[in-house]
Amino acid sequence: MGELFPPIEPYEEGMLDVGEGNLVHWEVCGDPDGKPAVVVHGGPGSGCGTGIRRYFDPDRYRIVLFDQRGCGRSRPHAGDPATDMRHNTTWHLVADMERLRQHLGIDRWLLYGGSWGSTLILAYAETYPERVSEIVISAVTTTRRSELDWLYRGVGRFFPEQWERFLAGAPGTSRDGDVVAAYARLTDHPDATVRERATADWCAWEDAVLSGETHGASRPYGDRPPSTQLALVRICSHYFSHGAWLEEGQLLRDAHRLAGIPGVLVHGRLDMAAPLDTAWELTRAWPDAELTVVDNAGHVAGDTTRAQVLRALDRFAHRR
Repeated sequence: MGELFPPIEPYEEGMLDVGEGNLVHWEVCGDPDGKPAVVVHGGPGSGCGTGIRRYFDPDRYRIVLFDQRGCGRSRPHAGDPATDMRHNTTWHLVADMERLRQHLGIDRWLLYGGSWGSTLILAYAETYPERVSEIVISAVTTTRRSELDWLYRGVGRFFPEQWERFLAGAPGTSRDGDVVAAYARLTDHPDATVRERATADWCAWEDAVLSGETHGASRPYGDRPPSTQLALVRICSHYFSHGAWLEEGQLLRDAHRLAGIPGVLVHGRLDMAAPLDTAWELTRAWPDAELTVVDNAGHVAGDTTRAQVLRALDRFAHRR
């Protein structure tokens, strides 16, 4: 098993008013009477791609996709420098998910996502465990400050030249300074040239961290359209400079709230962006979760990781 399902189109979509002037775009695909599942995209700020629809059997799942505040088709878009970021936090997004569930009349739903999406999944599930039937996560993160320090400083030991360029993109920041906060300020700078340069430098660093997986065939960050790039970098730096508004280790500390929720975690042993130990710690704190380590995979979902996710979604489709 590992083949994606055929492409499908939504049978329903809309813009949900979540307050503070924000409209969140959502869509629903598959079987209206199927098992509810929601896709929680990464980034933060990436937006939800259409290809992820194909991970779910459309004859058995009612698939909900949404763009988190400020990105994708949600409005206002963070690619517009005038968009206010004050009302875009982890807890706003958790509230948005719950409001969307209620809007769609769903009692409980399966949560699927990866990378940043896994952090948001855990924050939502620990807040509303009674509304979650199962969880499937690839590339586990909890956005601890220690994880962020690894991604934006520690992994530079493997990419020293690229990290020096990343640091140089935030003039005045020392080697042990808060480079992420510096980029958050630069992407909000009134000068468009400064914003564009900071966006390009951030994307170049993220692509460098993933370069061992892409081998230069693509640039997952740098190949995006300029407005999409700016939204992504603005939102990422905004969230990460605030530690995602989470107490350090909060999601692992509160994982006991997930008791009784079956989970499947799929993580690449070679993940340079999010090392395996976080997934391992989560499994120890959440006994109902199974961890599958993919030895030849990294952060970007390859064939083996995808097959493991599809297998989990197929298995959970039978649980009603």
